Amino acid sequence: MITPPRHQPRARASTSRTGHADRTRTAPKAPRILARCAQTAIGAATVADVFRAVALRNHRLHPSDASMESGSVSRVFVNLMLLAIVLFLVWLARSRRNAELLSPQSPVPTAAETIGAWFIPVSNLFGPRERVLDIGRASSRSWDEKRDVTLVNLWWGAWIAHGLVFVTAMQVAPESMALLVATEALMIAAGVLLGLVVERITTLQTDAIRADVPAVSLPQG
Repeated sequence: MITPPRHQPRARASTSRTGHADRTRTAPKAPRILARCAQTAIGAATVADVFRAVALRNHRLHPSDASMESGSVSRVFVNLMLLAIVLFLVWLARSRRNAELLSPQSPVPTAAETIGAWFIPVSNLFGPRERVLDIGRASSRSWDEKRDVTLVNLWWGAWIAHGLVFVTAMQVAPESMALLVATEALMIAAGVLLGLVVERITTLQTDAIRADVPAVSLPQG
C-alpha cells in the first residue's frame, strides 16, 4: 500500500538551539474543550430562548403582570446568546486553522472569510454553510460527503427557517401560540443540529490528529 505524502503545515516552525525544527507550536490541536463549551452555551441559549418567547407572549397578553419577568428572561437570553456566539466562532476559527494544517492543499477559507461570512448581509444567508462545509471536508479523509453534508444542510435549513418564521410571527401574529411553537421548535432543532455539527468536525479532527495522517483534498459536491 502506498503511503500518501505528508504535507508540511503552512505556518512557519520555530528552530531550537540544536538546529532542529520545533513544530509543536504549529501542530494542530483538537478543540475538544472549546467544542464542549460552545455546545453547552448553545444548549443553554436555546433553552433560554424558549422561556423568553413564552414570557414575551405573556407580556403581550397581560402587560401589567409579566413585564418584569419578560425583561429578566430576555436579558438572560441575550447574555447566553452572546456567549454562545463568541464560543462558537472561537471554536470555528480554531477548527479552520486545524483544517488548514491537516490539509494544506484543500480549499480552506481564510480566517476573515470564516468569521466575516456571518456578518455580511445577504452573504450570511449561505456563506456560513459553505465555510463550515469547507472546514469539514478538509478536516479528515473520513468526511462522508452524503451523511455529513446532509447534517450541515439540516442545521442550516433549520436556522434559516427559524429566522423566517420568527420574522413572520412578529409581523403577522406576535401573540399566536401556533407560530410561537413553530418558531421555538425550529430554534431547538437548529441548536441540537449545530451541536452535532460541532461534535462531528471536532471528532474528525481529533481522529486525524491522533493518526498523524494528513487529510486529502476531497471533491466538492
